[in-house]
Amino acid sequence: MEIPVYVAAAAPDDYAWCASLMASSEPWITLGRDLEACREALTRPGSELFVARSRENDLRAGFILLAPYGLAASPYIASVAVAAEVRGQGVGSELLRFAERRFAGRGHLFLLVSSFNHHAQRLYRRHGYEFVGKLEDYCVPGHSELIFHKGLQ
Repeated sequence: MEIPVYVAAAAPDDYAWCASLMASSEPWITLGRDLEACREALTRPGSELFVARSRENDLRAGFILLAPYGLAASPYIASVAVAAEVRGQGVGSELLRFAERRFAGRGHLFLLVSSFNHHAQRLYRRHGYEFVGKLEDYCVPGHSELIFHKGLQ
């Protein structure tokens, strides 16, 4: 069952919640990103943070961090996270659709996904993202970061 959400630019008080969500969930735990590293990632210059909220009660459900000129000047999805209590209910899909609408006409959209993050890989493939390469031992020894791409109209 999908929960209806809307996605909007993060407000100043959303950043702490997003950093906490990142630091307490995969893949960031395995990647060794503590709360401070997550805060830094969310405020990196050139990044844009958007939060998904429930249309029913306005509670935060997840977020997406975008870099409009992230990979070879193409848009890049830097991070996607969904609150544990609403995973599997369409929030991640809506965040991806939001990014695709935001960058419509830009031609390409890229993201990296950890080789051990099989659930996220399935989500991205379901939405038409294709594996185009990998960076072996990039963040964590023994694991790769997989490069996914989607062509945008």
